[in-house]
Amino acid sequence: MLSLFLLHLRRGSRFPARCLATVAHRPRVPQTIIEKVVQKYAVDLPEGKTVRAGDYVMIRPEHVMTHDNTGPVISKFKSIGATRIKNPTQLVFTLDHDVQNKSAKNLSKYASIEAFARTHDIDFYPAGRGIGHQVLVEEGYAFPYALTVASDSHSNMYGGVGCVGTPIVRTDAAALWATGKTWWQVPRMVKVEFKGRLAPGVTGKDVIVALCGYFKNDEVLNAAIEFTGEGVKSLAIDDRLTIANMTTEWGALSGVFPVDDALLQWYEVLLKRIERRTFGDTSSLWSVPEHPRINRRRLDALRSFNLASDPDASYAAHITFDLSTLVPHVSGPNSVKIATPLPELQAEVIPIQKAYLLSCTNARLSDIAAAAEAIRGRKVAPGVEFYVAAASSEVQQDAERQGDWATLIAAGAKPLPSGCGPCIGLGTGLLEDGQTGISATNRNYKGRMGSPNAKAYLASPAVVAASAIKGYICGPDALDPSLLPPAGAPTFAISTPSKEASSGATEVQKEPVLPGFPSTFSGPLLFAPQDNLNTDALYPGKYTYQDDITLEKQAEVVMENYDPSFAALVASIRKEQSANAEAPETKRGVILVSGYNFGTGSSREQAATALKSAGVPLVIAGSFGDIFKRNAINNGLVCIECPDLVADLTAAHAKDGKRGAGGEKGELTVNEGHSVDVKVAEGRVIVRWPSGEEKTYSVGTIGASVQELWLCGGLEGFVLKSIQAEA
Repeated sequence: MLSLFLLHLRRGSRFPARCLATVAHRPRVPQTIIEKVVQKYAVDLPEGKTVRAGDYVMIRPEHVMTHDNTGPVISKFKSIGATRIKNPTQLVFTLDHDVQNKSAKNLSKYASIEAFARTHDIDFYPAGRGIGHQVLVEEGYAFPYALTVASDSHSNMYGGVGCVGTPIVRTDAAALWATGKTWWQVPRMVKVEFKGRLAPGVTGKDVIVALCGYFKNDEVLNAAIEFTGEGVKSLAIDDRLTIANMTTEWGALSGVFPVDDALLQWYEVLLKRIERRTFGDTSSLWSVPEHPRINRRRLDALRSFNLASDPDASYAAHITFDLSTLVPHVSGPNSVKIATPLPELQAEVIPIQKAYLLSCTNARLSDIAAAAEAIRGRKVAPGVEFYVAAASSEVQQDAERQGDWATLIAAGAKPLPSGCGPCIGLGTGLLEDGQTGISATNRNYKGRMGSPNAKAYLASPAVVAASAIKGYICGPDALDPSLLPPAGAPTFAISTPSKEASSGATEVQKEPVLPGFPSTFSGPLLFAPQDNLNTDALYPGKYTYQDDITLEKQAEVVMENYDPSFAALVASIRKEQSANAEAPETKRGVILVSGYNFGTGSSREQAATALKSAGVPLVIAGSFGDIFKRNAINNGLVCIECPDLVADLTAAHAKDGKRGAGGEKGELTVNEGHSVDVKVAEGRVIVRWPSGEEKTYSVGTIGASVQELWLCGGLEGFVLKSIQAEA
């Protein structure tokens, strides 16, 4: 689809109305740039449909990347009956996670992935070429105004080059291989406006560490972030990539920077580098063959087309952040929600035993150069191990050419192959019991980089290198305090639109109901007054790997770790319902309502299938854990967000009017005789209270993409239907 977009740009013709997200005969609906990009890649939309935040759509992304997890995706692909890749040019395989592992088992796995790629003519990058996200940027798979997905949470990084990048799960990847498309719920939109410019020695890493630490109450959870403001202009592309990369840790599903002059110039340099890499001297009379994705024609087309958010586009929140008030920050220990100004932490003289300059977050050329500058002429402190790995082989070659790689090695740094390695707790150099480490990576969760009894901090490459040579957390000698703003929290603010303004700007667009899909989900309402009801509460871990457990048995143990009586309660209600006939357009069952971040935790899909098997066809919550929502919809369990209903039920029935301690009578599941009708295509929830009062709530609609998945019994059924249709 992007090639079509570029074709239109090259020919100077008007881009198709649907791709520009406007329809001539309908009132204009304002969109953000992210919504416009999604519109461009959405397929099977109803005529005149304008994509907005909250919509469920079927997408055909430009590219989909898998890495070491390609093996399990191949197994999933084969298990659903697929034999042919729908569009081989859409796929990219990169081996990057366990590249230090030279065991026969791992080498065999890598070989089988490569063989599958060769058989199906899929672009393949072997171990050592680099971390997948970096490769996708270097090789143009992640490109401005494109939608590229990956079976990895840090695909947000593509937003650093104006590409909408977002993660998918393995089942989605298998579906994309087989059909070329999968579903996505467009996230709520959050605008982050940067003002001012960074002081010398302050980096993009400090920006995102501060954002994670100062906005730590789910302000951007499951959101798509649009970075904007005059402060963006002063941010180098490497800084933008770092910030976008760690929007994952901030809780977002995407983080996108604008396509501006700085980015266009960055691509010009990249294009020249690619030409030199391939042909050395490009000044000869011989014509230079064109790179398939980063080439003169594509860059010229990009310059001629400007996609931007509409001035009246709607955002769920607007954050302003003054870059000029930021000093270097350090994250941790063991949490990205703890951010401390470097001067405060440096005064504590916290000894370290390990330091790391690696990962897709901060191991690009400018990062290695900054570390080399901080360490030049010095030696790594006694008792400290300093591990370095470039983000890609291309980055390492450039760092070697500049002399920065040699500077690090001469100082005593220990080189590792380009890959994820210690960042995800694999290979050499992991943190041991009682040790403290400082890293330029993206996650410092307890136990992620080694022992759960170790402490991990995150910081910029220069701070990591300086700490390695001094043996404690500190900044580089070149960091001039007189050029920094006063130490402390930076200047920031957040605003959200009023409820009235928000509802007016996001008027619900009714969705057509596909034949066979129920227009109404109806039944008794059960309320679990609990936030962060995790997957272990929904489906105990002790059953997760019992592969022979039936759906009936799953129903018997559902919610066992939260409320042992829940399964029996639902079963008794379903028994009563079975005595009455069901209307053709109505799906009856038990409607479960709970608090915020429902289904947080692991990726076990049984958390969804157990609820559905028990007779819960639809769950209403304040919000959902994104992986749970994907697993739910992939298995035909409908999810609806309705914060107003959650608030009303909490006030009426939760103990002391607060979620977390059960109902007023001490019960974990409140059953007070409410009944509910959910009009999923109209965006209405009608609740009949025990008093006889009837109240209607507005919610998002269920689009055709999710309806079709439900009709097929889930994503695997959808894939089988697609394969059979093409047979």
